Amino acid sequence: MPIREAGDSAVILQLEAGMPQRRNEIDAEVNSRAIRIAEGVRQRRIRGVRDVVPTFRSVAVFFDPLVTDLTTIVEALDERSDQRQPREAGRVLEVPVVYGGDAGPDLASIANAAGLTPEAVVARHASRAYRVFMLGFLPGFPYMAPVDEAIAAPRRPAPRARVAAGSVGIAGQQTGIYPRESPGGWQIIGRTPLELFDADKTPPALLTPGDTVRFVPVESYVVSGFSRTDTRASEVRLKPDTTDDRLKADTTYDSSARFITVLRSGLFTTIQDAGRWGYQHLGVPVSGPMDPASHRLANALLGNLPDAATLEATIIGPELRFEQDSTIAITGADLQPMLEGTPVVMGSVVRCASGSVLRFGNRRAGARAYVAVDGGIGVPQVLGSRATHVMSGLGGVAGRALHAGDRVPLRDRQPSAGGTARDRRIHEGGSVRLRVMAGPQTEYADPSALQVLQRTRFVVSPQSDRMGYRLTGSALPTRKDSGEMISDATVVGAVQVPPSGQPILLMADRQTTGGYPQIAVVITADLPRAAQLVPGDSIQFELCSRADAIAALTEQEGSVRGG
Repeated sequence: MPIREAGDSAVILQLEAGMPQRRNEIDAEVNSRAIRIAEGVRQRRIRGVRDVVPTFRSVAVFFDPLVTDLTTIVEALDERSDQRQPREAGRVLEVPVVYGGDAGPDLASIANAAGLTPEAVVARHASRAYRVFMLGFLPGFPYMAPVDEAIAAPRRPAPRARVAAGSVGIAGQQTGIYPRESPGGWQIIGRTPLELFDADKTPPALLTPGDTVRFVPVESYVVSGFSRTDTRASEVRLKPDTTDDRLKADTTYDSSARFITVLRSGLFTTIQDAGRWGYQHLGVPVSGPMDPASHRLANALLGNLPDAATLEATIIGPELRFEQDSTIAITGADLQPMLEGTPVVMGSVVRCASGSVLRFGNRRAGARAYVAVDGGIGVPQVLGSRATHVMSGLGGVAGRALHAGDRVPLRDRQPSAGGTARDRRIHEGGSVRLRVMAGPQTEYADPSALQVLQRTRFVVSPQSDRMGYRLTGSALPTRKDSGEMISDATVVGAVQVPPSGQPILLMADRQTTGGYPQIAVVITADLPRAAQLVPGDSIQFELCSRADAIAALTEQEGSVRGG
């Protein structure tokens, strides 16, 4: 089986659906095999493996390349891919849906395109049993198939800015359910009251790959009688009538604990730790710091654990008051930090007296600064992480960026080894060269695409954020005969190529799956440089080997740890 490198810290095992010309088809047997292989690799508990993610026809394994080696991962995938077992039956769930009207604004247009009545479209959509092939895009979002060919419809030419939670949509052969309000380009035909994802429940996702869903038309949100037919499953979960409490108000913390008061929030300040690993198979993004090297360095200066939560400030820093004596270190972008009017030296350890205020001035260089506090930020963990992911409303303070008036709790001080780490130069702005490894989906690109990628200077557009950077420059050529790629696992640092040919560089808040081919991946050691770019800065890409990538990461880690 083809095992493709996806940068230096991930590999993807592709399970082809028969002949090459069928590589974009949806195949339940192939998907079932991917699910079994992923579970087998997960059960091996290989040291350094962070996530194992099955998709329609592949298995992605994410790992720490300085802890485990590629050979160990490949051997585990080879061993599991050779095992043949019958497909197991998953659970069955009946999903009540109100079709059409405000709940299904695209039902009429799908009916017109198919030459059917809206009632006939509903009948065809509700007549099938749909397999849950994978979860992605959003936490708990199920990709299900196959849709009746007569009502299969392409994604909308332009995505909606807001799709309501519970919306049931169609995209080609697939149907899916939006777990929460978000932007989206699927054709919306109805809405369900079921809650697809709740981080406070076990398991957090209502559906898992391999389950079967049957849609049941209803006139209103009357759901009595609808339940999972699997007697081992829990009761049906209904979405609350009001907005999730995590998004409505700040969490109340113990007044006796140390905390920081946010006087001004800055442009976009969030709480980040090492990331929410272990849940990508449920569609939960990893998130974490955009510049992981600066994040770890700030913690190392204070003797914190490497994964302690810090504040990530973007371009315009916040104004913070320390309500108890604390010690801080600031790394990354130079946003001119000042404590009580006195400039703070970047990469130094600074004592903050009770009541002192940290402010930031104009940006000198870079995009993201990291404020570490002794002990680390102490907001509650959500799915094992304090990292904020705004789009899914997870982590941090109420799942959002900080607001003025927030009280950010601090953890107890940990025994410190002292600030032995060395600071590093931050990105000066303007132009950077990022090293990439080829793959994992180069077959969807023209053979010349990698050459064009290397000789083009791309500019970071204003349509860029923690999810990804939209780049402008020479369009990368794509293969016209490859067809639309079936959704697959994504990796941080991937260079995605949409139909326009203008690449997208995926960053820390990327979706866990995507339908655009990834033709190259920025090496882990160069992600911090990418993180410090602002709109208008430029990027040039340069192919490198895996050996070069690991050597660069080893050198970087030694610098952060003071080695």
